[in-house]
Amino acid sequence: MLNQEGRVLRPWASSSYHRQWLLGQAHGLLDAFAHDTINPHGGFFELDEHGGPIRDASGSNTRAIHVTTRMIYCYSVAHLLGHPGAAAIVDHGMAYLWSAHRDAVEGGYFWSVDDKGPVDATKQAYGHAFVLLAAASAKTVGHPDADRLLADITQVLRDKFWEPQHGASAEEFSADWTPIDTYRGQNSNMHLTEALMAAHEATGDGQYLVMAESIADLLIRRITARHAWTLPEHFSENWEVNRDYAGSEMFRPAGTTPGHWLEWSRLILQLWIAGGRRHEWMPEAASALFHNAINQGWDRTRGGFFYTLDFDRNPLVTDKIWWPACEGIAAASFIGANADDPFYETWYRAIWDWSAANLIDPAHAGWRPQLDADLKPKSTLFTGKPDIYHTLQAYLIPLFPATGGLLGVIGAAEQQPVGPV
Repeated sequence: MLNQEGRVLRPWASSSYHRQWLLGQAHGLLDAFAHDTINPHGGFFELDEHGGPIRDASGSNTRAIHVTTRMIYCYSVAHLLGHPGAAAIVDHGMAYLWSAHRDAVEGGYFWSVDDKGPVDATKQAYGHAFVLLAAASAKTVGHPDADRLLADITQVLRDKFWEPQHGASAEEFSADWTPIDTYRGQNSNMHLTEALMAAHEATGDGQYLVMAESIADLLIRRITARHAWTLPEHFSENWEVNRDYAGSEMFRPAGTTPGHWLEWSRLILQLWIAGGRRHEWMPEAASALFHNAINQGWDRTRGGFFYTLDFDRNPLVTDKIWWPACEGIAAASFIGANADDPFYETWYRAIWDWSAANLIDPAHAGWRPQLDADLKPKSTLFTGKPDIYHTLQAYLIPLFPATGGLLGVIGAAEQQPVGPV
């Protein structure tokens, strides 16, 4: 593999030292979250900037569904790796997901709960996508409650969220399944695609793959391709782009989000492999999304990805958030392993170099979640150490074959390919 100067670039992922470094960082992250996030009343604490649990004044912390489900996913991965104590964390999360987040009366899963019950009782597609990912994760590690959770969430997604006339998911409902509005979002559908692939890997059920391909066809082949491979975020109920929409800065920011281009670039190539490499447009789409994220989203002066761009592709929110860097690393690794192009290795190294210098917190667990324009820590959108999900994948995806999701490739490996080479 030669770069533009004609030098041979041996992939870092084939370096014994780099692999040991990645594995060591992953172990440290798993240890830190295992020790400090367990809430004895059920569910998980979020962590402050020092890596300690955040406890509210009432002692009845609100637990968001994406935190609960992502912990189940991450420690299912950890269990497959042989991380001691991971199985107990999966048990803890599965029990709380079923007993507290699940609406036993109306069905579906509440967005957030505390010790008294629902705090936000809405039923969000984003949260339900992660319930499916948690169920697939639990199925992969043989958890005894996985089958009932998988059956339940699959039925809810098909009966309440799936819109066959569009081949994608609706967005949000009240507790009694009254539609809240006509908004449709790519973010929830992107994560549903991820979860559907994991469910397909866990069960072999081809219907999950059909749904994932349907979402990708709508959002990437038909919509994003028409926008010069710049991914829109927000839509009407008929999937017409809504350029004026501005919702939650965390989940639905205005404009477009290069981090999601990176995330989709990896997922679309994973979907291409899962589907038997039938759809010729998918590798082209993966390449175009990754290149656009680098060319338009990377700050050429200070480094890092701008959080959002406007529709003229100018920086909108110039803060640097940790998760787009994680997704850039994972995408560069995954695509690079399937393409003979040094561009991906060059950017794999560049994003890691920048992240190590600016985002990794050597004194405490995890990464700094948000930096301002001068690369100083900031906490207006994200505080503390928000979660383990994106960061763990950045560490682990480069260590395994780029042929599927982490759950599948680790679970299928006869021998874990994480030692020195």
